[in-house]
This record gives sequence, C-alpha cells and structure tokens, in this order.
Amino acid sequence: MTEVRHKAEVEAQELVAQADTGARSLEGNLGIMVAVIAFVWSTFQLYVASNVPYWLFDTTGVELIFNNSEIRFIHLAFGLVLSAFAYPLFAWSRRDTIPWYDWLLAAAGAFACLYLVVMRNDIALRPGLPTQMDLIVSATGLTVLAISVYRTLGLPLVIVAGVFMFYVFFGNQSFMPDAIQWRGASVGKALWHYWMQLEGVFGVAVGVSASMIFLFVLFGSLLEQAGAGNYFIKLAFAVLGHLRGGPAKAAVVASAMSGLYSGSSIANVVTTGTFTIPLMKRTGFPAEKAGAVEVASSVNGQLMPPVMGAAAFLIAEFTGIGYHEVVIHAFIPAVISYIALVYIVHLEALKMNLKGLPKPPSHVTMMRRLMGVLAGFIGISLLGMAVYYGLGMVKVLFPQLTFAAVMGLFLIAYVALVGIASREPDLEVDDPNAPIKELPRAGDVGRTGYYFVLPIVILIWCILLERFSPSLSAFYAIMAMMFIVLTQHPLKAMFRSQSWRPAAWQGILDFTHGMIGGARNMIGIAVATAAAGIIVGTVSLTGAHQMIGELVEFLSGGSLIVMLLLVAGMSLILGMGLPTTANYLVVSSLMAPVIVALGAQEGFLVPLIAVHFFVFYFGILADVTPPVGLAAFAAAAISRGDPIKTGVQGFFYSMRTVLLPFLFIFNTDLLLIDVDAGHAFVVFIVAVVAMMLFAAATQGYFFAKSRIWESLVLLLVAFTLFRPGFWLNTVQDEYVVATGPAIVETVLNAPAESEVRLMIKGPDFDNPDRMTTRTITLDIGNETGKDWLEENGLSYFDEDGTIVLDEPFPGTKFSQDFQDFDFYGDKPVVIEKSEVPADRMPKEIFYFPALLLLGVVILFQRRRQTQPAF
Repeated sequence: MTEVRHKAEVEAQELVAQADTGARSLEGNLGIMVAVIAFVWSTFQLYVASNVPYWLFDTTGVELIFNNSEIRFIHLAFGLVLSAFAYPLFAWSRRDTIPWYDWLLAAAGAFACLYLVVMRNDIALRPGLPTQMDLIVSATGLTVLAISVYRTLGLPLVIVAGVFMFYVFFGNQSFMPDAIQWRGASVGKALWHYWMQLEGVFGVAVGVSASMIFLFVLFGSLLEQAGAGNYFIKLAFAVLGHLRGGPAKAAVVASAMSGLYSGSSIANVVTTGTFTIPLMKRTGFPAEKAGAVEVASSVNGQLMPPVMGAAAFLIAEFTGIGYHEVVIHAFIPAVISYIALVYIVHLEALKMNLKGLPKPPSHVTMMRRLMGVLAGFIGISLLGMAVYYGLGMVKVLFPQLTFAAVMGLFLIAYVALVGIASREPDLEVDDPNAPIKELPRAGDVGRTGYYFVLPIVILIWCILLERFSPSLSAFYAIMAMMFIVLTQHPLKAMFRSQSWRPAAWQGILDFTHGMIGGARNMIGIAVATAAAGIIVGTVSLTGAHQMIGELVEFLSGGSLIVMLLLVAGMSLILGMGLPTTANYLVVSSLMAPVIVALGAQEGFLVPLIAVHFFVFYFGILADVTPPVGLAAFAAAAISRGDPIKTGVQGFFYSMRTVLLPFLFIFNTDLLLIDVDAGHAFVVFIVAVVAMMLFAAATQGYFFAKSRIWESLVLLLVAFTLFRPGFWLNTVQDEYVVATGPAIVETVLNAPAESEVRLMIKGPDFDNPDRMTTRTITLDIGNETGKDWLEENGLSYFDEDGTIVLDEPFPGTKFSQDFQDFDFYGDKPVVIEKSEVPADRMPKEIFYFPALLLLGVVILFQRRRQTQPAF
C-alpha cells in the first residue's frame, strides 16, 4: 500500500512538473546549463526592476539600461529557450537529454526575439513596411512560439490561438459565414502586427509578465524554498486538525495561505494535497471527496489576493485601476468563498459523523480557549494596525528616512523572531502516510516561522501605504525574502551555539534553488502570455469581440440573465486547459467587452472591475470542471480516485464560486466599491452568513438533514441577504424616469453631487438599418447639470418633443463612447429617457423577514438534531 501511495505522489509531482516547471530531468553539464540560464533570467528580471542600471550609468558611465519593449523581447527569449530545454516535445521523447531539434528551436526562438532588440532603430524607421527578413523572423518566431506553447501547455491554447490567426488570414473568404466576415489582412500586415510591434505577441500581456508577474512568482518561489509552504501546512493542521473533518479544513486553510503567493492551481494541489489528501482519507473521507476538497480549495487560491494566480496585475492593466484597488476589491469574495468551503467540509464531516485528529493533552479551560481565540483575533488586528498606522507614523516622523527606518524595524523584528524560532526544532516535512498519534501544539509550530510574515508585511506596506508600483513593491519584498533565505539558517545556528558555516552554505543553496525555481515556474506563464497576445492582437485588428457580442445578443434575446449565463458558459469553455494568466487574457479579451456593451444597451451599468472579475472567476473554474480539469487530475493521482468523479464533486463544492460572480455583478458592495469602513464590515458579516446558508442549502444539511422546503427557504434567505435590492426594486422603482422635454428639465435642474442616467438611441454606424442603444451616467460634480453638459461637449435640441443629440465634439468625454452611432443618417440620435435615483427606504429592511424565515428553519431542524452543529 505504501508503494502505491508513493507511486501516486510521484505521478502527481510529474503532472505538476509537466504543467509548471518542465518534465525533463537533466543531469551533468546539461542540467547545470539549464540551471544557469534560469538563474540568469531571474537575475536579469531583478536587475531591470531595480535602480542598479541607473546607478551603474551615473557612477561608471556604462549604459546598460533596457527600455520596456526590450525587456519584453529578452523576457520571451528566455522563456522560449528554457521551454525547448526543460520540456520534451513529444510524449516519447527522452527526459535525460536535449535532442538536436530542441537546440535548433531554442536558437531560432532566441534569434527571433533578440532580432527586435538589435534592429529596433531600423524597425522604428519603417513602421508597417516589413522587409523580407522581417517576415522571415516573424514567421520563425510565431512557429517557435506555437511549438513552445504545445510542449509546455498542451494543445488547447495552440488551437485557440490558431483559430484566431486563421480568422485574420481567411476571415474575408467566401466560405466564411457573412455574419463573421471582415475585410482581411495581408501576410505582411498580419505578421508585422503579431511580431514586429507591441500589439500582438509583445503586447500588454507579455509586458505585465516581464515587469510584474515574474517578480511575484520569484517571490513565491523563494518563500517556498525558505520553508514557508511546509510551515503554513503544519500551522493549519495544528490549529484545525482536532476539529471534525480537521484534515480537510486544514487543507482549505493551507491552500488559502499558499494562494497568497502561488501562481498555479495544479502546483497548489500537489504542494498541499500530497500531505492533506491521504490524511483526509484516513479520517473517513472517500477518495473522490478528499481530492475534490483539495481541488476546490487550491483553485480558489487563484482568486486570493494579492497575486490571484498572477492575474491581479493584468486585471489592473486592463481595467485601468490601481493594483492596490484590485487587491481590495478581490478581498471579500475570496475570503467568504474560503469560509464557505470550510463550512462545506464541516457539513460533510457532520453527515459522515467524522472526528478530528488527536490533539495534545491540555488542562486549559474552555474560557481560556475562548480568551486565546480572542487574543489571536486582537493580535492580528493589532498587527494590521501596526503596519498601517505604525509605519505610517514612521513616514510622518522621518519623511526623508522612511525606507531606512522601516528596514531597521524589519531587521530588529527579524532577528528577534529568528531568536524565538531557534528555541524550537526546525519543522520537517512529514510522511502523510505515517500514523499521527497527536497533533503538534499550534503555538510551538507558530513560533518556528513567524518571521515568514515580514516580507509579506513589507509587500503590503509598499503597495498600500507607499503606493509603490507592483513591480517595485515586489522587488523590495524579494530583497527581504532573499535576506531571510540567506541568513535564517546561520542565525539559528548562532542562537543555538552551533557552527554557522554549514548553515550558511544551506542558505546559499536555498537561494540558488529559489532563483532557479522562480524562472522555471515562469516558463509556462511567459509563453502563455505571448500566445494570448495573439488573441488580443487579433481582437484589436479585426474587432472580433463585436462579432461575439452580436452572437451573444442574438442568443440571449435581450435577456440580461441569459446573456450573463452565456458569457459564463463561454468563459468556462475558453478557460479549459489554460493556465491562470492565459485563461484571464482570453476570457477578458473576448467576453468582458460583451458584458459591457450589451449591458449598456439594456441600461445595466456595472463597474469594469466587476465585469473582469466575473469572466475571470468562470475561466478559473475550468481547472475544476471535467473533462479538462487539470487540478482534478492532479488530485486524483494522489487520492487514487476517479478523476472525472473528483472533478464533478469539486465543481459541486465550487458552486459557491459559481454564485459569487452573479452576486457582485448585481451587488457591487461585495467588491467594496464606494463603501466606507463601517459599511464594509457589515457587508462582510452579512455575506459570510449568506454564503454559509447557501452552502447548507446545497449540501442538504444544516443543523440536521434538510427537507426540500427547508433547503429552498435557506436559498431564499441567502439570496435576500446577498441582494436585498432585488426585493426593494419590486416594491419601489429604482429611478424616477422622464421622457421628452422633461429630460431637459431633469438634467438642467440636477443639483451638484447628483447622478443622472441617460438612455441614448440611434442608428448603428456600421449598419444604419439597425438601431443601437447605450446608457450613460452623468456624475454631476460641484456644478449644475447645464454647466456639466457644456463642459463635456454634449449638445442637444428639441425637435417636436423629441430630444435630439448632436455628435459630441472631438476630444470631449463622450466622443469615443458614441462612435457606434451614425449622427448623419436619416434617423436622428435621440435621448430616449432620463433616470434619476429615487428616494427610497433602505434595502437592508428586507434582512428582517429573511432572518425571521431563518429562525423558522432553525426551529424545525433543532427538533431533529442528533449531534452538535458546530
């Protein structure tokens, strides 16, 4: 049995290697060569992220400064070379050597990328006029990229990118349906667009990969190499292992902590699942359910800020909002999703009457335990306040010495926490198949690694307080992490009065492996973002998203809910088999504009960040969903369960994640948009309660096994808590509507700091026989509505009681937004109606009948309850 389990773990490790770091196992000179290239890649990315190039130029006159485009070219060159060396091309290819064709592909990929660096000045002088050499280089680069994507990520992304390229070259042919035809592009124009400029392969996605994603992946690699991954797993087990279904709850929490820095759901499954899945099975979970818990929690790690599977930086880039705002908006949905998963595990444990793992003997009373929990909560709160206010005070007191002061505080705290850790034995990686006689004490485990929190504190300080760029914030966090990796073992040795030299060598080895591991983890991301650039480039060249929007509009029949369901399904399909970054790039490029455009036509205006989160959530669910759910296959390899059943069960556990996007689309309070601190706390508490009720309803168990009517009532209560505005809209109109000349009165008389919505209707610019609509919001500032209209270039006139809109002046706020309208056709563009928010009762009033219904369900279930509910 032990051999079977070991084989399962090896298979899982091979799966994550194939998906993330490369399946080749090279030794000798070849292994050293690949390791050196990976180390140099990490060093290069740190070099361009630092101030060293400018310091070098100021002190020595040597100019080794790379601009943004050159960094992208070199970044992808490293990715293509390492993909050829680290990943075998075919399933039957040897794993212990590099065949001749891979040397050729590596050289060709590097040449195609570095050609753009060497010839950059000449290329800039002939924009859009490629030479024969330009076309050869572009074709070579795209071919090598396609092969690299195939060998690192498999066929799905190659097929998707290939379909889009086919559309560019052949989208004007007669065999294409009329509805999706476009004017077409020549070979020269397409190749130039894809490779020779920053619109295709080397577009925004590769730019974000080179400037931000790499640094955060490297930070996670160093954190993992330092032992933080094992620390988080053991801490979660020490805290939660004694509860019902303790190993499963610990798996959820450990995956959440791994998600703070991990960029891969598959790696998350294997890292934590190798330990947690066997323990879950030993405590009574069936193989498929044990694997499903790990899959659901690991995939959710891609939704956990601050990294979000490396997609947070892309979301910030595409939505145009600050990275720190993305982190804030993503926080509540991610946290309540994890809380709900812990509760789902608890309900499963109740249904199976499972017990927890044995915990250390303790004479602590229940009161002291409660006091300990309270002290822990207060401690975390004080830590947060210390970071925010304490470091903020340092900034006020020492404005010129803030950085030095924070680094000094970091050093003092680090030495003190390492001293505390040195009094405890170092954590070892346990054998998950070995019997556990009792759990370790949470305090003992905690003391061994408190200092791992310090680099994360620095990261948060840089992002939220100093408002540094994500790349600069990650750079400083990496510097702190490097310091810890290099010094933690020697410092512990000195505190323990041991020789520090062997420990120092261990620190150097950990640092080297962390640098190499970070680069190898980036191979798939680098080529994935480049391939996704083909899709983004195709959309910008052809306007393919408009065609998809028309298809969705036709299929939805104007129904907003049907439209969202179609977009969710398409995002799920498009995300199958893709890593997180490529997944987000594909779904956001194609599906996000559809929601924005069709929503505006129906008068449904939603913040852009909510739209991007919506498609991102459903794209990520592809990692769970059969038949392509890669994370489910990784978990099944460890649990020895059926991968399809594991995926189905994992998707069932992920129903709460399916629900969330629909909720924050209609209730943006969940994303903390325009919400103050007090309201945010209420939103969080209500959302947690609602999500737990939803989990209880879908699991068919609350205080006891639920009857059908009880589950339906729980769903109704959860819906009401999540979206009380739905019921308010049924009893009171959301807006005061005006038509005809009354529109003018509404707008002109709008007071300062008010909001007016206008629905514009007119002939479509591309198809004058088709009428299109768009809803805009006028956010009136400290002025009157009349002044606001004049400042933003909107002019109108009354034509027989119809308010006709003139074309906005070029350069004004709405000149770009109204390009879809034909202002010079036979039919005018008109303001169909105006809407002003109505003065209504608070929507929270509907919480009271919902809670009353909840009380009724609890009353009925308590009579049938046979065991404690918590």
